[in-house]
Parts: sequence; C-alpha cells; structure tokens
Amino acid sequence: MSASDPISAHADQTEASEPEKADAADKQAVARKGTDWWGEVKAIFWLVLAVLAFHSFVAKPFYIPSESMMPVLLKGDRLVVSKYPYGWSWVSPSFHIMPATQGRLLGSLPERGDIVIVTPPGKSADYIKRVVGLPGDELEMINGELSINGIPVKREERPAALLPIDDNLPCFPDEFGEHRVTGRDGNRYCRLPVFRETLPNGRSYDTIDMGYNSEVDDFAKMKIPDNHVFLMGDNRDKSADSRVALEREGLGGPVPYENIGGRAEFVTFSLDGTSQYLNPVSWVTALRGGRAGSSLHPSEAGER
Repeated sequence: MSASDPISAHADQTEASEPEKADAADKQAVARKGTDWWGEVKAIFWLVLAVLAFHSFVAKPFYIPSESMMPVLLKGDRLVVSKYPYGWSWVSPSFHIMPATQGRLLGSLPERGDIVIVTPPGKSADYIKRVVGLPGDELEMINGELSINGIPVKREERPAALLPIDDNLPCFPDEFGEHRVTGRDGNRYCRLPVFRETLPNGRSYDTIDMGYNSEVDDFAKMKIPDNHVFLMGDNRDKSADSRVALEREGLGGPVPYENIGGRAEFVTFSLDGTSQYLNPVSWVTALRGGRAGSSLHPSEAGER
C-alpha cells in the first residue's frame, strides 16, 4: 500500500491522537482534584510546630523593651537567647503554656555574670537581667556598692558612655540632671557615667550608676537560698530586678532557678525606633550601626 493511501493516513492520525487524549484526561483529573487544602493545613501545622519547638528547646529571638541593661543592651536591640545552657523548665516553652513547677530537666546553674531571661514568680512576662548571686552567697549593698560574701565587688570608674540619642533612647532629664550633650561631630549624645564591676569569678562588665538612689542602692545582708539566683540590671538606677518588690514590678528578691528561661548570646540587629510596619524603606534606615554581632558574654579576667 502506498504512503498516499487514505486508510493508512487515517490510521496514523488515530495513533497520534491517543497521547493527546491521555494528556487531556490527566489535565481534567488535576482540574477536578483542585488544591489539597487539608495537605496545606497539615504542612503549615508541622512548620509552626517545628518553629515553636526550636524556640522552646534551642534558641529564640528576644526584644529589649527598656533601658534596664544599658550600656550593654539598648532599647530596640534584638538578640538571640539560647534555651539549653541551663536545661529546661516550665518557662522554656514559648508563651509559658505549662504550669509553674519546681526543678529543671538536665538542669545546671548559671554562672555569675551571665545575662539571662527570667520570668518573675506569679507572672508571665520575661525580664532580662544579669546573674550576680548564686545559692549560698551572702549579698549586701550599701550606697550602691555590692558585696558578695563579705567582700566588696571590685568597681572601677570608666570613661563615660556616649550613646547616640534617637527615638528609642531619648535621654530625657531625670532626678540626676541633664545628660544630653553635643559631640565633636555635631551629633547629640546621652552621656552616662560608667563603672566596671568584676565579680569573684573574674568576669567583668560595665554598669551605669547615676548616683545614690534610696529605693535600690541599699539592701540588708541576705543569704541566697538553694536553687535561687540574685539578678540585677546593669543600669543600676533604672532596673526592676531582685532589689525591687514584686508589687513594684520587680523580681521580689532571689529568683528560683527554674524561672530562668535561657542565656543571652549576641545582638542580631538594633532599631532606633523610627521603623514603620508599612514602610519597608524605614526597616533599613532605622538600623543602628555597629550593634549586630555584639557578644553578650562578660569579659574574663585580663580582657578589656
């Protein structure tokens, strides 16, 4: 039969159309099936669960909402808090959904000088403070000078901190006077007195102390109970810490170590307070320079 035979040509057309029919059938099946919404919901659920698990047991971001840890931490800093250095307790899960219980899983005590996040007894908010006293320590403060086990903590006056004034650090005058100055570069700065403390284990860090404050600069000698730690903010005159009663939004004395939620590691970035959610450009212009990557571990003896 010749190639021009009409019967042969018809057979070729029939054979060529079979794949096309199969492809069309597949497309119709997909169209009928549509989006697998249940599959999408399950995928989102497992993603959210994985993020919460990571935040609860490994590390999570933390936002600094106040000036209580200046000069090391500024309002507007974002940092990473690791969850595992001290083990896990009821405050470890995100949103503190577990009831308060005693003890820790694979627990260990912080070291003096560690910066930690802590949940005050009977509350759900997280604070960030520095560990200065451990179980068995005897602490006393007179005129703003801290003593541990009868020995005054070494305290060295340092050059004043010059912190750029911005929306997150307006540097308003207070009971200690006016702190706003103009630098040689013509910019406005907040000038604050700095004192470097060195704890008995040799770890050092800078504090701000404006002057005598009768509300926080004196407390009688106390012994830290077992499984408790004593916490203070580096901005000694503006920190609601273990020196301040719970009724005044403080920590109400030594804190059970199961209320420690993690250890601060480093600053990821910092915002000056001018960013706007609906203005992506402001997310960049609001970034403070020189803050990203700053370690939050205190220096050891001999380091400066």
